[in-house]
Amino acid sequence: MAEQFDVVIVGGGQAALAASYFLRRTGLTYVILDNGTQAGGAWVHGWDSLHLFSPASYSSLPGWPMPDTPDGSYPTRDEVLDYLHRYEARYAPPIHRPVMVGRVERTDQKFLNVRTSVGDFVSRAVIGATGTWSAPFIPDYPGRELFVRTQIHSSHYCNALPFAGQRLLVVGGGNSGAQIMAELSLVAQATWVTQHDPVFLPDDVDGRVLFERATARVLGGPSAMPTGGFGDIVMVPPVRAARERGVLHAVRQFVRMTATGVVWPDGREEAIDAIIWCTGFRPALSMFAPLDVIEPDGLIRVNGQQAVREPRLWLLGYGSWCGPASATLLGAGRVARSMVRQLAAWLASPAQGVRLPKP
Repeated sequence: MAEQFDVVIVGGGQAALAASYFLRRTGLTYVILDNGTQAGGAWVHGWDSLHLFSPASYSSLPGWPMPDTPDGSYPTRDEVLDYLHRYEARYAPPIHRPVMVGRVERTDQKFLNVRTSVGDFVSRAVIGATGTWSAPFIPDYPGRELFVRTQIHSSHYCNALPFAGQRLLVVGGGNSGAQIMAELSLVAQATWVTQHDPVFLPDDVDGRVLFERATARVLGGPSAMPTGGFGDIVMVPPVRAARERGVLHAVRQFVRMTATGVVWPDGREEAIDAIIWCTGFRPALSMFAPLDVIEPDGLIRVNGQQAVREPRLWLLGYGSWCGPASATLLGAGRVARSMVRQLAAWLASPAQGVRLPKP
């Protein structure tokens, strides 16, 4: 028999933990279904030297600040993982793992059925908190299927050691591209390929400023105006060091790929040992497809965090389209607070019926 809850959270990373912190105060019954084997969500899969873009004081989940790093620098991947492990131990959220969610379906006008690898879960509402890490994006470059040498997405990059002495391309102009380029340039002949010239934030601008600007942009006001002169890449310590070495120069995109390399716009063909695609992610929403809520652009249209075409589905942590800076540690908590308040009020409304008994 399917287990019954008021709310099922699909995903067990930072967004799920933020939602759990506020849900536990509501009296609603809920469960978190995580396909991972340990705490940490996407941070488990980050490359070894990954750094946050904000100091610890601006990277905390609700209720418990992330401890400052010993030297006051940006927290590393391992420090974030340690914090998330201890956060779970502190609050003991009701997480089931590893659980693979296959699909979310309608049962009737009141309930959704979550089909998983360990059985079905019936709930009055579902919070999608699956993030993007499991849906890496690689552009469809001409000839990409012909390339027989190494190509990996940044989601599978661990460190520079396997690439020492090789001729590499790092493709993508965001923060992951800059950090991975900075690291690979120490041991390999790396070329950074970006669609446009990368633009770097001033050294004194980090995730704190970006978060506040993202929030202001949603709320309106003078701070929401365009920020001429601001860029995309945060100058975390490894990137600043690479800038000082003079290696953060990017070239424009190649026009096609061959079996052993790429062809540049001037017709020159170059042999390449490996390509690291730092080209981002898409929201991992495939389990919600049976609800017929995914738009042609791959997103789910929302009113705040509530899906327009299925009001029992709520979304958190995928990006600014479902809450300002909601894909960040701090932003997930701020959005979760208001979302859970609205979700609890919606479930308590007469139209939604009587709350399920506690299991």
